[in-house]
Amino acid sequence: MRRLVALALIALAPACSKSEDKPLPPPLDGQLEPVPNPHGTVTPLPDPEMQEGSVGRAPRRITVAQLDTSIRTVVGRGWECPANAPSSCVDLADVAPSLGKADFANVSTENTEANLVFAKFLEDGARDVCMAQATAELTVTDPNARVLTRTVPTLTGTAGNLTQLSDAQVTELLTYLSTRFWGAPLSGEELPKWKNFFTQAAARAETIKKRDQAFAAMCIAMMTDSRFLTY
Repeated sequence: MRRLVALALIALAPACSKSEDKPLPPPLDGQLEPVPNPHGTVTPLPDPEMQEGSVGRAPRRITVAQLDTSIRTVVGRGWECPANAPSSCVDLADVAPSLGKADFANVSTENTEANLVFAKFLEDGARDVCMAQATAELTVTDPNARVLTRTVPTLTGTAGNLTQLSDAQVTELLTYLSTRFWGAPLSGEELPKWKNFFTQAAARAETIKKRDQAFAAMCIAMMTDSRFLTY
């Protein structure tokens, strides 16, 4: 029995060898030969709808040095105490360690986490910087020399009544400010919300006879927005 099985295997061996050595048929005209993927397995990108509309790395918070440069560039002045400021005044240099700046003695890596401490100090700084700049612009007659109120023709007298600004003028102001602070103009559903915010701030400012506070409120809101702090 074993002899019969051995003979059968010997008889089948040439047939298997012939079938394995048989060449493949030539490719048809217009048919490309398959090429193996040199990159191996590629992980697909996540669905934007599952990532709040974005794909890629998470936003990063700017450093203290970048924050200082951004405030000076956008608002026109730095976060610093004036010469005649009271001793309780706190500027960016005072709170820089709390905002994550490394001292290279105890901390060698800057912390760029957008935590509650950062948000609290930034809100205080934004209030000081924005109020000072908005107040200073009340006495500047040349619109091109102003920063927060550049698109408003005048800020004095009855002609400067903020509640009398047309819808087009409010849109122009918000488009200018959002582009200045965030690098992109307000649009879509956000624009009416910010217009309503400015309208309320303007009405309040006219009631208390302090027009600078309307622009300071816009400045504070845009500076504390995540679009000003992340990239």
